[in-house]
Amino acid sequence: LPTLGLAVALAALLPAACARRSQDLHCGACRALVDELEWEIAQVDPRKTIQMGSFRINPDGSQSVVEVPYARSEAHLTELLERVCEKMKEYGEKVDPSTHRKSYVRVISHDGTKMDLSGVKIDGDVASSLKFACESIAEEYEDELIEFLSHEADNVKDRLCSKRTDLCDHALHMPHDEL
Repeated sequence: LPTLGLAVALAALLPAACARRSQDLHCGACRALVDELEWEIAQVDPRKTIQMGSFRINPDGSQSVVEVPYARSEAHLTELLERVCEKMKEYGEKVDPSTHRKSYVRVISHDGTKMDLSGVKIDGDVASSLKFACESIAEEYEDELIEFLSHEADNVKDRLCSKRTDLCDHALHMPHDEL
């Protein structure tokens, strides 16, 4: 009978552990997604523009077309969202020894510098789970991502991953405030 009690106790803990693992994964994927998008945006030549507006001819013969910076245009952000989750294969999982919470860190630097990977688990399951979570977040929150990234904003990671979506709610323990 004591083993039954242990089994019941373990069964009660399992959903919480799985939920926390999923929460850590989705929070990590959201934060990595924003990091990657911001890095990609920063790589675009600020002088590069795209034509926006109507291509119809107005009655006076003019056209309502404006040039806007390409880097934060909806076209650019939409294109980035299509492929950015591929970058999740460049991430590994790090477990905090005291809290046992998981976070996700780049294992390949953008510029080729050597990285400290002590305590980082690198494997295909981590990468594919992160990529899947990233894709579901990019799809579900596409409008919010475009809204936040279409103009330079501070703390996009916290504003999007914590306040707007609650994906990282557990990580911050802060009261919600209106954006």
